[in-house]
Amino acid sequence: MSTPAAVVQHRGMITLSLMLATVMQALDTTIANVALPHMQGSLQSSLDQISWVLTSYIVATAIATPLTGWLCMRYGRRQVFLVSVVGFTLASLLCGLSSTLWQVVAARVLQGLFGAALVPLSQAVLLDINPKEKVSQAMALWGAGTMVGPILGPLLGGWLTEQANWRWVFFINLPVGALAFYGIARYLPESRPSQERLDLFGFVSLSFAVALLQLFLDRGEHLDWFDATEIRLEAAGAAVALACFVVHTWTTPSESFLNRALLRDRNFVIGNVLMFVVGILLYATLALLPSLFQGLMGYPVQFTGQVIAPRGLATMATMMLVGRLLHYFDARAIMAVGISLMVLSLYQMTRITLDMDSSLFIISGVLQGIGLGLTFVPLSAVTFATLGANLAVEGTPIFALLRNIGGSIGIAMVQVLLTRGSAQAHHDLSSHVTLSNPAVHELPAALSPSTAEGLAALNAVVSREAMMMSYVGDFQVLLVMALLLLPMLLLLRRSSTGTARVDAVLD
Repeated sequence: MSTPAAVVQHRGMITLSLMLATVMQALDTTIANVALPHMQGSLQSSLDQISWVLTSYIVATAIATPLTGWLCMRYGRRQVFLVSVVGFTLASLLCGLSSTLWQVVAARVLQGLFGAALVPLSQAVLLDINPKEKVSQAMALWGAGTMVGPILGPLLGGWLTEQANWRWVFFINLPVGALAFYGIARYLPESRPSQERLDLFGFVSLSFAVALLQLFLDRGEHLDWFDATEIRLEAAGAAVALACFVVHTWTTPSESFLNRALLRDRNFVIGNVLMFVVGILLYATLALLPSLFQGLMGYPVQFTGQVIAPRGLATMATMMLVGRLLHYFDARAIMAVGISLMVLSLYQMTRITLDMDSSLFIISGVLQGIGLGLTFVPLSAVTFATLGANLAVEGTPIFALLRNIGGSIGIAMVQVLLTRGSAQAHHDLSSHVTLSNPAVHELPAALSPSTAEGLAALNAVVSREAMMMSYVGDFQVLLVMALLLLPMLLLLRRSSTGTARVDAVLD
């Protein structure tokens, strides 16, 4: 049983400690990405092998995240938090000290296992220790912390790698982890543990489903998807494990791993579906932009960071303001404005051309950043508006898991569409490059298809145009997905003005 929010002492110090842990874990989801080329040379590994530095962390986190709720009920949230922070910090130290690839991979697995609880548990604690009138501000702060990873992680990782070396991408966690541990140990009150039995079959089947799905999404692009036996086995295994979990959940007593009371709460179910799609939009966009800016537009790395940075700053600034808006406006109306801004941003990205400057990218990025801020915070609060404290502890890991799975699916989806769209566009454009086409004869001599040099130069131009068409196609798909979010808002129960957990009033 947790301490009532009205009598919680040191709420500010608890919040600061929670946010340190949240930011530390959120950063590590993306901070190592830009360091991979340096790690590959230092650890003497192939491109396929070095990708396991990312895959191992993602899969381990996905496996351990659903277990967070049970661990908190069984051992108490304070103990789980402390063990998670210590384990994550020590695993970060091991990553930085590793001398071989497989040592790094093993340490990254430990990072994922220990760090999985940090983000959902911090959300659950903030929901618990804050009175209703403060919940929206708490969710705004929590949302800003979780957004640090995908938005600022690559920038910080690149800076640390260039100024020092790739090991500091992991060493940076040591002082942050030490401060978070001290604050949690000193100020966070313990919740009363219970003798909750673990539904082992439910946990194992869900873990296998999530882990195999993550492997399928992460490895599919490298192995040409279903042409590879590994990918077919992972897809089949994920489907079978998920089917086992669903059947088991609906045919077992109330002790099933997924508390069925969560599925009876409309806001929780719809909120998780919305967060799943928001995860797709966020991570898919962030996956497309670096390659678009550097590979196609020719921006240098530092300038790419400058173009992307306003998006993240707009998101975090909006999150810090939107908590106050929830006291005066319906959360669904705020989300509708946020999603509309994301729609406008994605529409702008469907109008990009090869000869444009960076201003549109910055403007559309800021619009999407504001839209994410206006969507993420109210959605986080509304999803848990009608859940009790105990159910919130069990629900926050599911919320975090679906956002991450949505991100993985989004990244894989846009990469597949980008590859296939580029190939199709190249074929369609090339079909018009024939000597029978009068326009071909008007091309400059340097692009004349009648010479080998001209044909090679012309093919490069066609390839670049085809790639841009493919990027536009990806943004069109994301635009449609964003539009589909708007009618789903009507399925959420209305909450009264004031907050979103926040004095929820059932229709």
